[in-house]
Amino acid sequence: MADTDTHDSDQHAPVETDGGHDTTDYLDAEVHMFKPATPFMRDHLKIIWTMFVAWALFVFGPVLATYLATDLMTSITVLGFPLHYLLTAIGAPGGALALSFVYARQRDRLDAKYGIDHSTGGETDTESEAVAATDGGVEQ
Repeated sequence: MADTDTHDSDQHAPVETDGGHDTTDYLDAEVHMFKPATPFMRDHLKIIWTMFVAWALFVFGPVLATYLATDLMTSITVLGFPLHYLLTAIGAPGGALALSFVYARQRDRLDAKYGIDHSTGGETDTESEAVAATDGGVEQ
């Protein structure tokens, strides 16, 4: 496969990323989902893949259990509802909400580990105006 990168590497100076632990210039670097370039990206992808697997279990688990054990899942009632209905109608959305909370907590821990601060403050000095953008660059 031919390299189709059209970025001019002289235009972009390396910027501090991952809270100053790495100096990868994300505008010139190729981001690979399965081979992340930085420790921050590796840790973040671990969280993402873990949350994805948990989400798949919450969403498809009750459906698969109902398919495999139809009689059991339809004969058990909880709060007046068949178990398969309760798990699908309440368990899956509730699980997604819980996963959102867990992801936010894990991401906050990861940001603290790498010294990433998302606050913009209200300060007026020039150093506080250079807030890191999500792609690793600096907003202009």
